[in-house]
Amino acid sequence: MALTFDDGPSESTPALLALLREHNAKATFFVCGHNAKRLPHLLRAVADAGHEIGNHTWSHRRLDFKSKAFMRDEIARTQDLVEEITGLRPRLFRAPYGVRWLGLGAVQRELELQGVMWSSIGLDWKHSGAAVADRLTRASEGGAILCLHDGRILAENPDIHSTLEAVRLLLPRLQERNLSITSVSAMLER
Repeated sequence: MALTFDDGPSESTPALLALLREHNAKATFFVCGHNAKRLPHLLRAVADAGHEIGNHTWSHRRLDFKSKAFMRDEIARTQDLVEEITGLRPRLFRAPYGVRWLGLGAVQRELELQGVMWSSIGLDWKHSGAAVADRLTRASEGGAILCLHDGRILAENPDIHSTLEAVRLLLPRLQERNLSITSVSAMLER
């Protein structure tokens, strides 16, 4: 199954990377270009730890009622920056809030990006870590894509304590159930 994190990188990303390393788990980080520009060393740390990096637009703006040119700019700017910082060009894209709009598919094809949603979202911005872990444990099975957040949109130094607590509780549960925790691409390749 795949574990994903949206909205980063953030100042809290190193704590999340430590938890993933402790449990030998890999994940996909859907990053915002604005945050990657602000914290390039943390984006490099994600890549250096062997995690997958996906595109989550530049500014995390909803894509509904937006032009194809707007969408292309938001996504292409992030593609270019991620490649500049890490040497890797994202292959996956997740729309902010999961909202897609006319023309997005054409932009994704043009930029050679596969769209990725989630099978369960943790709601980690509004629930306790224990509640998030329980919610995602119930949704966990082979082929699941779980969505959490290592940032809070474009906020500097966001409070993601509920996310960190959820991951701390969730990872051992998943391993006890013999679920391999990996990136989206690694899961799809299997």
